[in-house]
Amino acid sequence: MVDPRKGDIEDDASSTKQRSLFAIAGSLLAEISPIKLIFAWILLMGLPGLVLGLIPFFLSIWIGNVSRQAAELYSGLVPAALLVILGLIAWYGGRPLFRMIESSFWSLNSIMVQPGYALCRETLRHLIEHRLLRRIDAKPATVASARAMTAAIAGLTVCILAIGVAALVWPATHWTGTLADLAAPRRVVILALANATVLLCAYLAIAALVWGIADATMAQPRSFTDFRPVPAGAPRWRVAHLSDVHCVGDRYGFRIESGRVGPRGNDKFTATLERLRAVHASNPLDAILITGDMTDAGISTEWAAFLDALEPFAELIPLVTVLPGNHDVNVVDRNNPARMDLPMSPNKRLRQLRTLSGMEALQGERYRVIDRGQRRLGETFHAVMNGQREAIEAFANRASRRAGRPVAELWTGVFPMVQPPARPDGLGIIVLNSNAETHFSFTNALGMVSLEQARAMDAIVEKYPGASWLIALHHHVVEYPQPAKALSERIGTALINGTWFVRHIARFAGRAVILHGHRHVDWIGESGGLPIISAPSPVMEGTNARDSYFHIHTLHVDGGRLALARPETIVVPAPERKSAATPTQG
Repeated sequence: MVDPRKGDIEDDASSTKQRSLFAIAGSLLAEISPIKLIFAWILLMGLPGLVLGLIPFFLSIWIGNVSRQAAELYSGLVPAALLVILGLIAWYGGRPLFRMIESSFWSLNSIMVQPGYALCRETLRHLIEHRLLRRIDAKPATVASARAMTAAIAGLTVCILAIGVAALVWPATHWTGTLADLAAPRRVVILALANATVLLCAYLAIAALVWGIADATMAQPRSFTDFRPVPAGAPRWRVAHLSDVHCVGDRYGFRIESGRVGPRGNDKFTATLERLRAVHASNPLDAILITGDMTDAGISTEWAAFLDALEPFAELIPLVTVLPGNHDVNVVDRNNPARMDLPMSPNKRLRQLRTLSGMEALQGERYRVIDRGQRRLGETFHAVMNGQREAIEAFANRASRRAGRPVAELWTGVFPMVQPPARPDGLGIIVLNSNAETHFSFTNALGMVSLEQARAMDAIVEKYPGASWLIALHHHVVEYPQPAKALSERIGTALINGTWFVRHIARFAGRAVILHGHRHVDWIGESGGLPIISAPSPVMEGTNARDSYFHIHTLHVDGGRLALARPETIVVPAPERKSAATPTQG
């Protein structure tokens, strides 16, 4: 009566295709562990906020003591020279501490501050585009003007709200203190939290206004139309772009987001590889790019299924490039989306280690990491991983916090990784990690490109002035200029700092193309003079009874600029239809 291979309503528990974001959130609330949630909030937001609020308090105590001691030593002279010397010692001797403080600030920024502006901006855009512009069938120029206006309004709105909150909290703040104040630690903690709230609100007010103006004045994203055919005899590069294959570890498993709408098993991914092999045999490819979410939840059996699917296609493996997606590293539990990991849990590092190991197996010899100190290409990814082999094996076997430190250093140090161009005017690939640090399945989709990665990428592009680049990451850098069906499609899925990232890499216009996945949507657009290519998922957006497709992009240099030809669409026949059309032997 009920075919278990087709699933039932239990398989739709976390499906964004079947249920609204609010319905999913409501059902998850009963499953969340309050103790874990409170403890994680204290570690991730409470303690960084407390430290931020204590900085001016302790700084005033330190300056007061130093000033008094200096006055006694130098008969009342202003101890400017002494403060300068102490400052230099702190700068050069405390760089590790400074890096930790900087990292904590940006983590706090990505968790609490920047999402507030993004939420306001995208909510306004969704309301205007969905409720107004769609009804009047607005032209692209009108949509662009509306997007610019909503960015400015969002920046001003968040600025006013932040100033209002700061004004309410201001009476509870206290910015200076003495050693005697430390005798009342409870009072100091309350003052520190009030100080931190005012500092964050002041930062948010200024930053939101700056972000709103910058987003309003930048060129708004639009659909790409400047396709150029490849001149006869001109060099060209053929790149197959896949994304979000979400391999599962069991034959009849369903994907988290799709529920029963998604295909069961991994048949569609295998069918996609078969089509790739046929295409490559008739017209060779130069690269096969899979922009994240190779697995559904980053567990070992899913990575095994992904690598096993690739193994029969030996001619394709040397072309494959993969990069981390949010499902590979940020989904805590495939069967319980309400589950969260504490920040000290080794499970996050294990998911990162599996991702690094899978990447090393496929592209370790072809890609090199960046020597950030020398601002040049360093060792191969394989050599870097091999140098930590003992530590990696120890962590995989014991998963202790101490054993996880080398994995944490690897994770932050190997991105961006680079496949350099074969010749000075060739095409190289830069792979970024765009996943924000989250420990909760429900917030797994957050994305962010760190300033450190952006600067490292700048250094490498400068070393190859005549080369062209594919910049590959998982998250989409901008929300598309198309009305979304639901607000959940545009909240918490794009890069938190996506518009900043677009403005930052606008300097590479004419030399680079951005390729991403994550949204499972087929779209080719442009922003800041850079083509942006989103890959449709050949797996996630249909059942096993429906065909899927992917694109092959042909790139070439036209008039000194990297150009795109019209993409070639490759249809992947549905496995069920294909098997139904094949006669059985009896």
